[in-house]
Amino acid sequence: MSKAQVINEFGSPEVMQWRDWHVPDPSPGEVRLRHTAIGVNFADTYHRGGISHPWKVDNPPVVIGFEGVGIVEGVGEGVTNFQTGDKVAYGIPPLGSYAETRNYPADKLLHMPNGLEDKQVAALLMKGMTAHYLLHRTYAVQPGDTIVVHAAAGGMGLILCQWARALGATIVGTVSTHEKAEAATAAGCHHAVVRSEQNFVDVVREVTDGEGAAVVYEAIGKDTLSDSLDSLQMMGVCAAYGHVSGPPDPVDIIQDLGRRGSLFITRPAIMHYVAKRSDLEWTARDLCKAIGDGILDANINYEYALKDAVKAHSAIESGTTLGASVLIP
Repeated sequence: MSKAQVINEFGSPEVMQWRDWHVPDPSPGEVRLRHTAIGVNFADTYHRGGISHPWKVDNPPVVIGFEGVGIVEGVGEGVTNFQTGDKVAYGIPPLGSYAETRNYPADKLLHMPNGLEDKQVAALLMKGMTAHYLLHRTYAVQPGDTIVVHAAAGGMGLILCQWARALGATIVGTVSTHEKAEAATAAGCHHAVVRSEQNFVDVVREVTDGEGAAVVYEAIGKDTLSDSLDSLQMMGVCAAYGHVSGPPDPVDIIQDLGRRGSLFITRPAIMHYVAKRSDLEWTARDLCKAIGDGILDANINYEYALKDAVKAHSAIESGTTLGASVLIP
């Protein structure tokens, strides 16, 4: 018997209940692992709250969570590349990381990289792999590109700023406070815009001499999507990978995309970009190299006991947090 944060109905952070959670023997193709560190992602709040997201959540009772680091305690039939005692990590569904122990499919599991701390990997793996596909595949950022990063001082935003600067991009980042503007700037953002004081579209036009940004990494949703489209150059890309303020209004492909300049919009999700084992391994290798090269930092500013996950969710939904949060079983 394990303990987990169990959701019996979708809703506010308080719907998570710290209680016993049965973990059966691993099925064929699975391993059972005991977590040592667990990542917290804003998408976890969508899953807890019943908010629409590309990854469908099972009906309650259910345990959420995308990513974790742990030690293998058992292997199911047919598993040959992992054994009891291995240190492992994962950063994609199936959900269920908010638990002391769990079963997880071996074909989506990674051996823990050497030289990295458990908390560091738990905070970076899912966000880092997301940043990888956003910057290298959804839109391949080139030196000299101007890009827009929303929520630039959040866990994802700081990673995007660090990596995009290393790629040679000019970054316009949006934030909610001056403190967050300082954090984004320290991470590599060239133009940190406090949204309540400046229109980021005007800043982008000024920085690009009226041309617009090559890509906007849209994490806010309803409150900013229209302006994000306005900030793009002709044939620019809006990568709408999150919706902190709520799902955006429907997009009119003629008015919103065609008349603005043959724009592209996509709703990317990590499980599609790493569905093939080869893509998962390539993404993880590139991420570990970026960490090893000093390009990326985990930015762990908040650490909670797993039993206190309600506090972690309340904090990140308040909009006041900077950087990443982790849970420790």
